[in-house]
Amino acid sequence: MTVSSTRCCRRSDLLGAILALWLAAAAVFGPPAQAQGIDIKRPTVTIAEDHFILEAQFAISLTHTLEEVLNKGVALYFVLEFELIRPRWYWLNERVFSMQQEYRLSYNALTRQYRLGVGNLHQNFPTLSEALEVMSRVRRRVDVEPGTLRRDTSYLAALRFRLDTSQLPKPFQLNALIAREWNVGSEWYRWTVTP
Repeated sequence: MTVSSTRCCRRSDLLGAILALWLAAAAVFGPPAQAQGIDIKRPTVTIAEDHFILEAQFAISLTHTLEEVLNKGVALYFVLEFELIRPRWYWLNERVFSMQQEYRLSYNALTRQYRLGVGNLHQNFPTLSEALEVMSRVRRRVDVEPGTLRRDTSYLAALRFRLDTSQLPKPFQLNALIAREWNVGSEWYRWTVTP
């Protein structure tokens, strides 16, 4: 009987220690933070009959941790998300257009250059600030079927830019769940567009 009670005490001590560590980590890191580090400035959508032009500028600031990880050779993936919605009073809103654009930011220690990739296009930069400056400006023309966009209708536009933590290596994905310095991104920015 004595051996059994000792094992029980050891098990409860272990559970107590795990709980104490978890509470200590929660106190240090706090709850998962809202996405920070990217602010959206001056987004506009210009609508024509068969296309629209999306223009936006972002203020991007990476945390010290993300810069350190980037400089050690880990690529960071960012996602630009955009939606154009036609509100309808009689039914659910209609999503006219949605897109995601992926940006890959990496550092090459041999050439000491930062590389920014968007789709099949890649460009090298001598400094991180220059790469972030190019990544922070978006100007994109999107062709749509004629008649899809109406002149007499107002649309809701929604834009967001964020770090895609799901594409980080697995150990860093765990850090992203706990530490707020990994949650870099903007909230959804919504505005009304009238052709």
